[in-house]
Amino acid sequence: MSAIKPATSSRFFTIGLVTSWYSSNIGVLLLNKYLLSNYGFKYPIFLTMCHMTACALLSYIGIAWLKMVPMQTIRSRVQFLKISALSFIFCASERERD
Repeated sequence: MSAIKPATSSRFFTIGLVTSWYSSNIGVLLLNKYLLSNYGFKYPIFLTMCHMTACALLSYIGIAWLKMVPMQTIRSRVQFLKISALSFIFCASERERD
């Protein structure tokens, strides 16, 4: 019999994912600031594009190949518009941060 209940291990897994997500985003932010201030890198939009591309690829790997969470489909036009609005806001906030 397992010493750790399934709900507890699921909770630790979720906490680990959230912690990893925050840590990686903080790391990317610090790396961007370092490149922009110390090396005079002149293309902040390129850094944002690299960050978003890495997020998309790693998310796809986690969902499609590793089956960490179930694949979900967009069910309606309204849901698609909500997702698009959030994506636009994310892009705009990244641009302002750079």
